[in-house]
Amino acid sequence: YPVLLDGVMVGWVDKDLAPGIADSLRHFKVLREKRIPPWMEVVLIPMTGKPSLYPGLFLFTTPCRLVRPVQNLALGKEELIGTMEQIFMNVAIFEDEVFAGVTTHQELFPHSLLSVIANFIPFSDHNQSPRNMYQCQMGKQTMGFPLLTYQDRSDNKLYRLQTPQSPLVRPSMYDYYDMDNYPIGTNAIVAVISYTGYDMEDAMIVNKASWERGFAHGSVYKSEFIDLSEKIKQGDSSLVFGIKPGDPRVLQKLDDDGLPFIGAKLQYGDPYYSYLNLNTGESFVMYYKSKENCVVDNIKVCSNDTGSGKFKCVCITMRVPRNPTIGDKFASRHGQKGILSRLWPAEDMPFTESGMVPDILFNPHGFPSRMTIGMLIESMAGKSAALHGLCHDATPFIFSEENSALEYFGEMLKAAGYNFYGTERLYSGISGLELEADIFIGVVYYQRLRHMVSDKFQVRTTGARDRVTNQPIGGRNVQGGIRFGEMERDALLAHGTSFLLHDRLFNCSDRSVAHVCVKCGSLLSPLLEKPPPSWSAMRNRKYNCTLCSRSDTIDTVSVPYVFRYFVAELAAMNIKVKLDVV
Repeated sequence: YPVLLDGVMVGWVDKDLAPGIADSLRHFKVLREKRIPPWMEVVLIPMTGKPSLYPGLFLFTTPCRLVRPVQNLALGKEELIGTMEQIFMNVAIFEDEVFAGVTTHQELFPHSLLSVIANFIPFSDHNQSPRNMYQCQMGKQTMGFPLLTYQDRSDNKLYRLQTPQSPLVRPSMYDYYDMDNYPIGTNAIVAVISYTGYDMEDAMIVNKASWERGFAHGSVYKSEFIDLSEKIKQGDSSLVFGIKPGDPRVLQKLDDDGLPFIGAKLQYGDPYYSYLNLNTGESFVMYYKSKENCVVDNIKVCSNDTGSGKFKCVCITMRVPRNPTIGDKFASRHGQKGILSRLWPAEDMPFTESGMVPDILFNPHGFPSRMTIGMLIESMAGKSAALHGLCHDATPFIFSEENSALEYFGEMLKAAGYNFYGTERLYSGISGLELEADIFIGVVYYQRLRHMVSDKFQVRTTGARDRVTNQPIGGRNVQGGIRFGEMERDALLAHGTSFLLHDRLFNCSDRSVAHVCVKCGSLLSPLLEKPPPSWSAMRNRKYNCTLCSRSDTIDTVSVPYVFRYFVAELAAMNIKVKLDVV
């Protein structure tokens, strides 16, 4: 076999000796003998007689390789293994998977294969795998409490949950990573019930009373840098923040330094900041442009890179309150995402015998096809945790067929005087009658995600148009429209709604009235004649066709403006477009 050290060929080794040499190197590596570094990777790729990787003994010692710890069973110590050698090793997960003479290593924990975020999913071994992957994506989008230093930050956008809680059901790695200092959600009483029809297709109903008491309230921190040196020509340094005494535009809304007061509420059109030109004595007031109200949270005066900056640059951090509203996105820790469809009054919500009203009504149709059994177990575990005053360990792989989670948490619920299966009798909040079915109700940790309807809604009646084509412009930031595309056109054609099609693609887009010469069919040749002299009694100007030199052949037609532009462009390329006006 060839021997390569960090990709460099250093020699050869006999085929029969190679396995022993690889084992010896691994032995020295784990015991840290013979000056062999513990992070070295020993890869023996054997000859198989079949097409495979190039056989040889490969040794890697370079920095910045991915390594992970496993238990070396022969030596009883931890060993760091790399990505390439892992393929040629036999690593067991549980004790009963260890076969003498075959298995060389064992995982430190059964959950070692999971990432940091996957380790926060309770009972993830009871879920369908795509749901765990969805949660790994959504765990990064939670509106949690990401840092403890909001006062010192100047991020473009930061999200913050005002009323976070520590989960009652948590995997062991939650505490290992100290996530209680950075919580990501709230414990909610969740009833699995199809109620009113407002919870179809992954929507969920939230108790209005819970919302009024602060359930999932949050805010967004937005920071804006204002640099006066960007507002002036190079070399001129006469601009400073400040206000002109007695300026009526400011109306006591700004401080003497031209900046808003900390804690001031800003609305659309309020003075935002003011600056002066020291040379001319002129004052400029900028106004708050956003339609969303905000509170000035923090103002920092910034210098430049050399530290010699004058009062030229400030960073204003605003806090925009964002309490849950219809259309905001929520998710449990099992990839069960849904939007808030209705804030339902507490008096109309179903209630238990003890008078408890759930915070969230979750539609039972979300379970069968998705198979997120972990959420059902979490609900039972959370309920028993709340009753017994515990925090349950939800690390995956601790329950099995023999030692089932249902038995464990069911017995705990039974000990507290509740139904073994986590169900309760509920009463209708509308009629007060007992519901015939037992309703599954428990405590589930819910996350509020950063996708909010106030960041996404788009509306347009009339507005800006494109300069060239005269068609409505697109884009949410510029109050643009949503494109009625080719596929939407096909749908209207298939429905036979020609009048609606005409309205969308013509009247509401770029309808224009053009003059055309019926005789020569030109859109470009009819021109308006010169205005008559001021002493003339004639006031109406006629259109004349410059090709035919006649005005009685001119007619008006409605055409899309972009068509007129297209005709003009073709004329520039020496192509004539002739219209047959009937």
